[in-house]
Amino acid sequence: MEVILLSDPAAVTALGARILAQQIGTRPNSVLGLATGQTMIGVYAQLAARKLDGSQLTCFNLDEYVGLGPSHPASYRAYMEQHFYEPLGVNRQRAFVPDGLADDIEAECALYEQRIEAAGGLDLQLLGLGEDGHIGFNEPGSSLASRTRSMYRW
Repeated sequence: MEVILLSDPAAVTALGARILAQQIGTRPNSVLGLATGQTMIGVYAQLAARKLDGSQLTCFNLDEYVGLGPSHPASYRAYMEQHFYEPLGVNRQRAFVPDGLADDIEAECALYEQRIEAAGGLDLQLLGLGEDGHIGFNEPGSSLASRTRSMYRW
């Protein structure tokens, strides 16, 4: 693992966009794990400005709120549509976000893991770092070995 310390948020955004662009350019059919949040808006905007072709990508979103459907404006699916899928031309048949309306959330989590495994695993995972130190919705004190799970209800 390489740890890179940067001096400001703009530098972090630029580096994140550069790493993702390099991955997509080198392997257009990459399997990506993607995140949402304020930081990612800048990362995804920089990718869109590069006019990258995302039509061959397979994307797995990091999270979704339990209780929100894909058409809800506060859902992560709606966020990804606006900031990543539409600008990069991602094939929606290969754009996965956990189903926040699933009747059995635990079964949905297990199915999501199976989908990732069936896709060959993730080539690259983008994670956000929150002000409280959380990484990708893994709040301080969460197990580093945890997998897909239900955490937040809308």
